Amino acid sequence: MNDHDQSMSVEQVEAGTAIAEIVGVSKVYKKGDAPAVYALRGVDVTVPAGQYVAIMGPSGSGKSTLMNIMGCLDRPTEGQYILAGRDVAQMNDRDLSVVRGRHIGFVFQAFNLISQRNVLENVEVPLFYQGVKRSESRQRAFESLKLVGLDDRLSHRPSELSGGQQQRVAIARALVTKPSVLMADEPTGNLDSATGESILQLFEELHEDGLTILMVTHDDSVADRCQRVVRLRDGLIDSDHLVG
Repeated sequence: MNDHDQSMSVEQVEAGTAIAEIVGVSKVYKKGDAPAVYALRGVDVTVPAGQYVAIMGPSGSGKSTLMNIMGCLDRPTEGQYILAGRDVAQMNDRDLSVVRGRHIGFVFQAFNLISQRNVLENVEVPLFYQGVKRSESRQRAFESLKLVGLDDRLSHRPSELSGGQQQRVAIARALVTKPSVLMADEPTGNLDSATGESILQLFEELHEDGLTILMVTHDDSVADRCQRVVRLRDGLIDSDHLVG
């Protein structure tokens, strides 16, 4: 897959157009003679470009499996996944990795920063794997950090930052590839309420700028700030509604 084959970026997707579409997706885990475990059972989810979606559900409901499939970290056993106009469900590992790197930005609860690298270097990591030239990589990383308000912390190591600052670095790293979709897994889970509030405000600003965001959360007060809430139970969509 060359650059010419790449699908549209978020800037090229008209708001309201489906950016991610799950059609009849099931995920089945089977080991030896043990009974099959259905993590997802024929799920349909369509996410329009520019939407801010919370994914909720109790432990074992399938929300993490859904997030992993939509983030191209896992494959469905059955069904289609159309991401930015391409069916990625049956792609080989190499092409799936390319699509993931180009279209998906990840923000995790645990930050997952490299302790031996400074802030700027941490944000550059995804661009290194894409083969971006060093001068362009540096500039894009700086711009991404400026966006999250950390352009004055470029040479700091993660251990020299607060939890909120570390999460902002993680968000900058997720944004540096200019993804079509930002996926966040409990992004405020390790933060105090005040710091978590500042991160949620940042997400809202990113959404107002047109970014599509999918967030796994267990917190109803966080979900209420999204545009839409998708709740799963026993591998099925339990409810799917707009907020407000």
